[in-house]
Amino acid sequence: MPGAYSITENTWISLPDGRRLAARMWLPEGEGPFPAILEYLPYRKRDGTAPRDETTHTVFAAEGYACLRVDIAGTGDSDGVFDDEYSDQELSDGEAVLEWMVAQDWCDGNIGMIGISWGGFNGLQLAFRRPAALKAVVSVASTVDRYSDDIHYMGGCLLSDNANWGSQMFAYQSRPSDPELRKDWREDWIKRIEGMPFMAAEWLRQQTRGDFWRHGSVCEDWSAIQVPVLAITGWADAYVNAPPALAANLTVPAKALIGPWEHRYAHIAKLDPADFHGEVLAWFGKWLKGEETGVEALPDYRVYIQEHFNPTMQNKPRQGRWAAEAEWPSPNVQLRVMHLGDGVLAESAASGTLAVSSPATVGQAGGYFCPGMRFDNELAGDQAGDDSLSACFDTAPLPEQLEMLGRPRVKVAFSVDKPVAQLVARLCDVSPEGVSQRITFRALNLACRNGFEMPEKLVPGERYEAEIELNECAHRLRPGHVLRLALSTSYWPIVWPAPEAAEVILYLDGCSLVLPERRVTEEISPQNPGAPRGYPVLKSEILREAGGASKTWTREDGALVLDTFDDYGKAVDPYHGMCAGSHVTMHYEIHPDDPAAAAFASDWNFEFQRGGWQVSIDTENKMTCDRDNFYLWRRVTAYEGTNKDVLVSKEWQEAIPRGVL
Repeated sequence: MPGAYSITENTWISLPDGRRLAARMWLPEGEGPFPAILEYLPYRKRDGTAPRDETTHTVFAAEGYACLRVDIAGTGDSDGVFDDEYSDQELSDGEAVLEWMVAQDWCDGNIGMIGISWGGFNGLQLAFRRPAALKAVVSVASTVDRYSDDIHYMGGCLLSDNANWGSQMFAYQSRPSDPELRKDWREDWIKRIEGMPFMAAEWLRQQTRGDFWRHGSVCEDWSAIQVPVLAITGWADAYVNAPPALAANLTVPAKALIGPWEHRYAHIAKLDPADFHGEVLAWFGKWLKGEETGVEALPDYRVYIQEHFNPTMQNKPRQGRWAAEAEWPSPNVQLRVMHLGDGVLAESAASGTLAVSSPATVGQAGGYFCPGMRFDNELAGDQAGDDSLSACFDTAPLPEQLEMLGRPRVKVAFSVDKPVAQLVARLCDVSPEGVSQRITFRALNLACRNGFEMPEKLVPGERYEAEIELNECAHRLRPGHVLRLALSTSYWPIVWPAPEAAEVILYLDGCSLVLPERRVTEEISPQNPGAPRGYPVLKSEILREAGGASKTWTREDGALVLDTFDDYGKAVDPYHGMCAGSHVTMHYEIHPDDPAAAAFASDWNFEFQRGGWQVSIDTENKMTCDRDNFYLWRRVTAYEGTNKDVLVSKEWQEAIPRGVL
């Protein structure tokens, strides 16, 4: 039976250099010591992740785990200055936190790390550094390769979310510490704002896969991780490639679990929630408590195999079934080659050429890059409109089902008319009614055809070869459906466009699609997570409900505009009485005939209040480009008091050469 626990709203962790990190702690009642769970983030334990923490660490503490939720240096209430995501300071501090935990009388020396996204990243990265106290990891929606599979670049193409995420972190970093915990909150707030790194600009300067991105990429040495890893994600999430890669490459126990979820812990997902707690407790029960939970006998890869469900951009239930592979890679998955012909996918190679040249607006049905971070209106919708502006290759209606599990690959022989060009591949399931559902996709900067370390501009007219490895997928096409490969030279707003509209000529004799076809004579028990169990929720006083909206419209000059608004609401925390609220607007625009007209803007607002203390923050961000440069601008204004007196205001701007982007 679950037991009682106590909550310590704030405890200080002293680092060797004298800085202190702020932590919230949940301790089981009764005689310790206990195994411990660490979640280590820059998102503010006091308000940012407090609603989610109430649904997780309370449950784990009731099951006998000491839980610690720690703010990274320079964020939340922690001392210091924040420098960059996954920096050496962050990871060194993380090792010091683990050492501090081991020295506490409530900790038995067995510590696991848990986290989604940032916390999933640094859990793997700390495991890579092999601190003695870290015994197991649950990593959700993370990456093993920071260049190839994060929010900055894809296939050597710049993602617009590099600017979007930079704007979000800019707003997050601008928030003050809590005066209830920090008497120096005002001085510290000014220091934080004045010293904030321009991360979106720094990331944009790092355009190739060099040492900057190798740092924190655990794929650089799989053998470095020597603790068991449970890797989880969802198909609606952006981070789908890491779990099977970890299961395939780690030399220690590693299991992959992919459900239908968006970028959230599975128990609070809007898309078919599941028992996330059960998975975590079984994993840590084995590796931290030594209990016989059976996790070591789980299949290597448990997966929700999706089917066609008439996609919309709004959240709606998925369709599919759970399946499992005892080992990964699996002998049940064999490669099946199809050849690109004149609008068809065929069993034999074709000849001749075919041109691919898309309007810069292709991608409007692509959805938000990482669904789960907006209020709604963020999923990939019916691809038929984007398909009509792309070069499409279709099978005949399938006489029998086709099931895929893994990463499809598109091989192309091509020439171009510009020195920089993109090719975006989408694999779609088209119903007999013509509704096109995206199965998976991937972009490639063709200048990176030989790798991402040293791109080479293209010579117009010269024949080249390249391969696009699409993102991981698990999908069953029903009989009568059509498998479609759609190729385009743009995918806005997910991918920032090339500097000029390009035409890619495909030489069909060298073009093929390689499918990871799954054929199973007898399925093994999938041991899927099942429905979520009950869990506590934060009993906040809601002053403003959350909501959101999206609008796409065409300007008089022909530019296509996407405006979004997300209000994350306003509420009073029941534990410490702080009132916090926030909202964000985002603006994307592009002209179908001019990729260099691409523009992005994002404005965030945060407000905080308790008693007579009242502050707010406005951040503004813009990114534009021409054929030679990117232009980034941002401004923060921090206000204090009911009259909104300006405490500090600061602007930054940079022009960064495009290189081969």
